[in-house]
Amino acid sequence: MAEEDMMLKAGRRLFKIGILIALIVGLYQAYTLTTAEPFFSTNVGSYIAWIIAIIGAIIGILAFMGKGTITKKEIPAFLMAGIALLIMGGIFPLSTYAMIPSYIGDIFAGVSMSLAIFVAPAVGILAIKAIWDIGKD
Repeated sequence: MAEEDMMLKAGRRLFKIGILIALIVGLYQAYTLTTAEPFFSTNVGSYIAWIIAIIGAIIGILAFMGKGTITKKEIPAFLMAGIALLIMGGIFPLSTYAMIPSYIGDIFAGVSMSLAIFVAPAVGILAIKAIWDIGKD
């Protein structure tokens, strides 16, 4: 019981830390999108993207084992929200030059890209769990 409480607390903290890092990095990415070299294209940016993705993978693994913040009942909603976020991460960089003013589009693009990097591993892991659970029945 104590180990499960510790894992749950660690999962909650890790989720909050991951979201916070992704938001901050996303805002900085938005700031650098109009420059010659966007942040995720730099060496430091790619390392930070890997860190964000690893945090997302750990959250997905904890939820897969049933010890994370995402419960079995919440998995379908998390998957739908994660898919929407992944689509946003791919769409907003393309739309920043269309109808949205550049400063707003850059913010949407940077934040959605970094949140998509954070959520993608967890969505992948939980999608495998959902398919496994459907196949078991």
